[in-house]
Amino acid sequence: MPKLTDTQLMVLSAASQRTTLNLLPMPNHLKGGAIPKVLHVLLTSGLVVEVEAVEDEPVWRRMDDGRETRLILTNDGLAVLGIEPSPSPDAAPQAADSGETEVSAVVPTADAPVAPTGAVSAPVRKAREGTKQAALIAMLRRPDGATIAEIIEATGWQSHTVRGALAGALKKKLGLDVVSAKEDGRGRVYRIGNLEA
Repeated sequence: MPKLTDTQLMVLSAASQRTTLNLLPMPNHLKGGAIPKVLHVLLTSGLVVEVEAVEDEPVWRRMDDGRETRLILTNDGLAVLGIEPSPSPDAAPQAADSGETEVSAVVPTADAPVAPTGAVSAPVRKAREGTKQAALIAMLRRPDGATIAEIIEATGWQSHTVRGALAGALKKKLGLDVVSAKEDGRGRVYRIGNLEA
């Protein structure tokens, strides 16, 4: 697995927070020729796949025959972020035929299944043991909680990745009640409120 840049991790993290796992829209600071460079590694590594577009979803490109495609996270893409996808009863979406484009599409196989993509009823995912996300959850379950700086030190993540994990992976995907409060001498401290979850 190639080493990912902060921008690539930010794109994956943003997609993981969407119920459809769509990479679009891309961050505002990514423009023109920078986008294919960022996506090339994600696509060729199997972290992202190009599939048929669905209604009301941002479109990546239009094929010569008029079909539209979108880019979504695969299970491997979620795993890079420490998120374990739940099995989905739905069949994996069909990958788009690769055509003339700046970024080659990767067709999902049985060895690299596509993550669930239910728009409204996305399954709740659980954290894998031994991952950075599991370590983050353990830190937040402690009575004294953890600050952003402490989480960065423990995980090696950038601050935007930590904030994305708190708001997206833990709150939206895992359904954990992450609360915060300012404390003298420590600043803002984060904890998991529903400790029984």
